[in-house]
Amino acid sequence: MFFNNIDEIAKIALKTDSAVFVMPKEVVFNMKKALVISPETKTSITIEQIRDLMSKISMRQLEDSFVIIRPADLLNEIAANALLKSLEEPKEKIHYILITDAPSKLLPTILSRTAMYFMKEKSDIDKEIGADENIKTLAKKIMIAKPADLIDVAEQIVKKKDGVRAYALAVVGAAIEMLYKSYFITNKPVFLKKIPKFLKLYENIENNGHIKLHLVADLI
Repeated sequence: MFFNNIDEIAKIALKTDSAVFVMPKEVVFNMKKALVISPETKTSITIEQIRDLMSKISMRQLEDSFVIIRPADLLNEIAANALLKSLEEPKEKIHYILITDAPSKLLPTILSRTAMYFMKEKSDIDKEIGADENIKTLAKKIMIAKPADLIDVAEQIVKKKDGVRAYALAVVGAAIEMLYKSYFITNKPVFLKKIPKFLKLYENIENNGHIKLHLVADLI
């Protein structure tokens, strides 16, 4: 899905409770009275920041309130998982706006619980996926693989000797981004229908599931 300008963001967030907005870093976006979470250092948004946010919104809200997290891709893993619970069980009248220019760096579990919107006029949808060529090649293979071919693709992924779990997650993450981009470019629902399986696959591998087994079983 697309949005044309920043004036649409609040309206979209009101309808969805939580949404990811993909737009370039240089685009300025501000909202009066919104709670803004951004990195206190250059490296990440921390669990302490998310806990502080939760305490601020713990009281019942009498009017619509917005939380802006930018850049959302700098949520560290612990902070992202803490935020995930709020996205799964949103408080009434709290709306989350996650802004990023690198959606593939967000946890797939977060992507599965949010709607995603690309800024149409300045969209990075055609931007090259930030992964090495081997990862992108395997991502393309697993994205289009027929059930009979999944074992072979899985073998290619797990044959990496060092850091195989991180490598498999990188491949699946790249495939998820390719599926999103393919859908937005072509508007063909076949790509959208595949995304839930890949999101579940990422989650299972991340949770120390058997890599080869899930690469095959989760995508059949």
